[in-house]
Amino acid sequence: MQDQVYGQPAPHDRPLAQAMSRGFRGRCPHCGEGRLFGKFLKVADSCDVCGEEYHHHRADDLPAYLVIFIVGHVVVGAFMGMETAFQLTTWQHLAIWVPVTLVMTIALLQPTKGAVVGLQWALRMHGFSGKPDALETHPEL
Repeated sequence: MQDQVYGQPAPHDRPLAQAMSRGFRGRCPHCGEGRLFGKFLKVADSCDVCGEEYHHHRADDLPAYLVIFIVGHVVVGAFMGMETAFQLTTWQHLAIWVPVTLVMTIALLQPTKGAVVGLQWALRMHGFSGKPDALETHPEL
């Protein structure tokens, strides 16, 4: 369905929450059936069920920044809580927080990247609109 005023597709054509939820679960943001990832962090070129192309996505560093933000807040908060509740040595803190940080980071990277790809798909960003992206804003420079 096209919006009458701007000639752009109506936003309800691609529900944002649904697309991000499907991406978070590693599924195609379009159909929810196909696999989004070919390898751990390598997004597949296209959906094996509906044929939606993903090769033009631009998740770049956003998933890593989001994971650092989330894990950092959880680990620092938990560390500070443990520090006030118990008398632990530096080695005990290292034995607790290094593995927690690593496990949380590895567990959140793929779902976060999938959610970002779902966000881009729902908002028709980076080639998901069917039109090529303008790569340079000032080609004269």
